Formats: sequence, structure tokens, C-alpha cells
Amino acid sequence: MSIRRVVPDISSEAIDDSREFYGLLGFEEVMNLGWVVTMAAPDNPTAQVTLIGHDASAPLQPDFSVEVSDVDAVHAAVVAAGAEIVHPLTDEAWGVRRFFVRDPNGRIVNVLTHR
Repeated sequence: MSIRRVVPDISSEAIDDSREFYGLLGFEEVMNLGWVVTMAAPDNPTAQVTLIGHDASAPLQPDFSVEVSDVDAVHAAVVAAGAEIVHPLTDEAWGVRRFFVRDPNGRIVNVLTHR
């Protein structure tokens, strides 16, 4: 299993304003589903921030996302370790398979693989 990227997830009540702000820092929009927008550095596409309004399928907002090569293997490992899953392993309509887990500090981690 490999980690492909780690992205901070920023809760936003003003996604358009946030998108404009991060644009001032040099980020460009690379994905926009209305309720979630990902901004990336044009010369380093893995340098990203994600802006999240109300999540389309999860009851919680993650603090950050970790894209992995095999989300099922990571899910099995964290379940075996007794970690608290707070959003089940789900195939989402927008092309990711993901789950949320609470880390020892109470942070919510969105673990995902693009399908």
C-alpha cells in the first residue's frame, strides 16, 4: 500500500470566496462538485487544499484526506487495530471509494482511493 497524497480539508461556508482566496496564493481549481472544490498548485498537482461545504454523503467533515493505493487494505488494518470508523467504507457516486476514521487526537481522516 502506498500513499499518493495528503490533502487538508477546509470546512467552508463560503466556498466561492475560499476558492478566490486560494487562487490568490497560486492554486487553481482542479475539481468542483459544488459542495466540494479541490485546488492544486499548477506546477505540483499533489500540493492541494480541498474546500468542503456540507458533505454529500457523510455526516461529518474530515480534517484531512489521505489518498492510498488500496483503501480496502487500509480499512482492514484500522478495523483490526480497533480504530473508530465514523463513516463506513463506501463507493461514492463521484468516483472514489472511501471511509472516515477518527485518529487518537479526535481528528477525522478521510481515507480514499480513486476508482
